[in-house]
Parts: sequence; C-alpha cells; structure tokens
Amino acid sequence: MSHNSITNESETFEIGETTVHRLGFGAMRLCGEKIIGAPDDETAAREVVQHAVDCGVDFIDTADSYGPAVSERLIGEAIGDPDDVVVATKAGLLRNDAGDWIAHGDPDYIRNQVLTSLDRLRTDSIDLYQFHKPDDDTPFEDSIATFAELKDDGFVDAVGVSNVSAELLDRAREQVEIATVQNRYNLHDRGSREVLDICADEGIGFIPWAPIDGDDLAAHGDLLDEIAAAHDATRRQIALAWLLERADVMLPIPGTANRGHLESNVAASRLSLSDAEVRRLTEAAA
Repeated sequence: MSHNSITNESETFEIGETTVHRLGFGAMRLCGEKIIGAPDDETAAREVVQHAVDCGVDFIDTADSYGPAVSERLIGEAIGDPDDVVVATKAGLLRNDAGDWIAHGDPDYIRNQVLTSLDRLRTDSIDLYQFHKPDDDTPFEDSIATFAELKDDGFVDAVGVSNVSAELLDRAREQVEIATVQNRYNLHDRGSREVLDICADEGIGFIPWAPIDGDDLAAHGDLLDEIAAAHDATRRQIALAWLLERADVMLPIPGTANRGHLESNVAASRLSLSDAEVRRLTEAAA
C-alpha cells in the first residue's frame, strides 16, 4: 500500500490558530521497550512520523518523558517545525530506569523542560504544551501558572492539561485558556465522561489517551466484530471511528511505530458509522 493510497479524511478542529484533522498520531511508541531509550531502528521511527504527515495527519502528540527525550528528538529530526502541523508535547513527569512515571510539577523544572523540548523539536515555540499530570507535592495552581507564563513569554502557543478531574479543569481555566484536555478514554473506559462533556460544551479539544486498548477490544469483541464485518474493517478501526463520532471535540491519537498499523488507523477516518451503530457502541459500556 503506497503512501498516496491513504488519506486522513477526519473532520477538523482548531487548536490555537491552526486547524487540524481530528485523527492525530500519538508518538509514545517511537521509543524503546517500556518507553525507555531509543528504538532499535531510529530511521524507521522517523519514517513513520514522516509517513503520518504524508497521509494527512497534522496533529502529533508526544511528551518529554517519552524515552525520556527520545520521541521529541525523533519528531524534530523527521519533520522539523512545519507550519501546517501541530506538534503537542507535555511536561510534568519524570522517568527512572525502572520505567516508573513520577509526577513532578515544580515550576522551575517545567521552565527548564520547555527549553529542552524546544531544542529537540527544533522550534521557537511549542504549538501545544500540556501539563502531563498533577503533582501532589506542588500546588496545582503553581504548575498551571507556569504554563500560563510560558505562553505569555512566547515559548508556548497554546496550553493543555492532562489527567485532570472536572474540578481541576475548572481551576486551570481560571488561570489560562485551556485549549485541550488529555485524559484516558476509550470504548470500554468512560471514566472521564464528565470532563468530556465539559469540553464538548466549551469547545475544548479532548484528546483520549489509550484510544484503542486491548481490554476495550476484548470486552466488546462480538459487537465490534459484527460492526466491523458490515464495514469491511477491523475492531481497531471501528473503535477509532466511534471515538470520532462520539464528540466533535474528540481528537484521538492512536500510537504506533509500525507503518502498516499507521495506515490502518488513518483509514478508520473513512468509515461512516450509522446512528444505530454509534448508539450500540455508546451504550455498550454506559
């Protein structure tokens, strides 16, 4: 399948001043095992990023903790800073060699991290900078204020938050305009339903992390198989198509380091589920 045979046909959404297709690309899997270190084949990883852009994907999500530093570097090397692609990154998590994810929202740390992310992404301003996870050891308002200051200083074009409750989202919005929220959400895990509803009401982009999860595919396998057969599609594609139908603010970012999987994910943007199919999938884990 050539790179010209698959095109991102998802609808669009505005992040900051840039319009992107709603089906994006999550770049966490570009790293080594357990998201630590570099992949075995960095050339192949860069080619996947470039191929995503060739397929019309213009929203790429990463984080400084992926690798750490590896995913950002590979993206910067692969595509640089094109005007028509939004590259979102995150700060607020530390990694160790055991693969733990450790919340760290200290303002000085975030100010340091934005400089390293700018360098790796080869840009003068980060399109979308997200607070990766609230830190119990740092007042939430202090962390968010830092992101607001980075936006005021021109280091960041738009601010997002991740892994937040409805209450924390409200508190963040009191300090800075929030362009996006990135919370776990998929066909089976609807724990962030309240936050999604707020985003839909307020026009805030909602980025579901783990948009395709093995548990959700297995839990609803019979239903997914039935609908997939009707569309000559796969379970994964139906799960993605449902997310795109779920809300106009939904911005799924399926991640992969495999070219074939990437093309399959992008092809999901072509699917048009019936109202009845969307309803059945929505009610499956309501």
